[in-house]
Amino acid sequence: MDLQAGESALETLRFEREGNVGRLKLNRPERLNAMTGELWNELRDLGAVLRDDADLRVVVVGGEGRAFSSGIDTSVFAGAFGDAVSSGGTEDRVVEMIMRTQEAFGWLADAPFATIAAVHGYALGAGLQLALACDLRVFARGTTVGLLELQYGMMPDLGGTQRLPRLVGPGKAKELIFTRAKIDAEEAHRIGLCERLVDGAELDAEVTELARTIAAQPPLAIRGVKAAIRAAGELEVAAGLRVEAEHQAACLVSDDLKEAMAAFAAQRPPRYEGR
Repeated sequence: MDLQAGESALETLRFEREGNVGRLKLNRPERLNAMTGELWNELRDLGAVLRDDADLRVVVVGGEGRAFSSGIDTSVFAGAFGDAVSSGGTEDRVVEMIMRTQEAFGWLADAPFATIAAVHGYALGAGLQLALACDLRVFARGTTVGLLELQYGMMPDLGGTQRLPRLVGPGKAKELIFTRAKIDAEEAHRIGLCERLVDGAELDAEVTELARTIAAQPPLAIRGVKAAIRAAGELEVAAGLRVEAEHQAACLVSDDLKEAMAAFAAQRPPRYEGR
């Protein structure tokens, strides 16, 4: 997928660049950015390209119109996924389809650059799971969020059961999912579901400033921090320390370290190249 051609061909998303900050928006405002198979396919394909973009430092994810995302569009159940379930498709086939859809979100967590969710209006079901896949979340006051899948006889399956407990703890995650709770932005911030809470009119400015701050940091170190913190949730301490050491070694022999020292000595902003 050629990035420029891919950008122009997007139907359900909009992607723009401001220097080394990318802005990705769900672009179905008339449906409160409800998610379809097409949207997931475009998000997965775009992510495969952006992951390898050495010039990107941050990607901000948001939603056009009145909401971040109201969740899944019911048309999904009339498409290939619905056909696979209603026609008696094997569990293995359905598992494969779910895991392929998970890839649409997973690259945000695995990317070597930082990802930020700018959330307003609603982030329900799949919408909240998209925000959970990002490294950081900034919520506007007045936002409502929740994982409501049990209401439809299902469970969260796009990372919600894995990422939510890492933020709020297993007990709180179970409570929110079991009760199909909708919570406001203030409660989300209180329990650690988002890192920053701002007035709606300030959301764009707050996220822009945060993105620029992160984009100015050394890319190799950002990549290392992401990998090491991910290891902290998955590995024993000794194994995690090895991950930390390996990424620090890459920083210590990098041109970015030399640039940081030169910039400090010259009292000027550093110009990192990620090598």
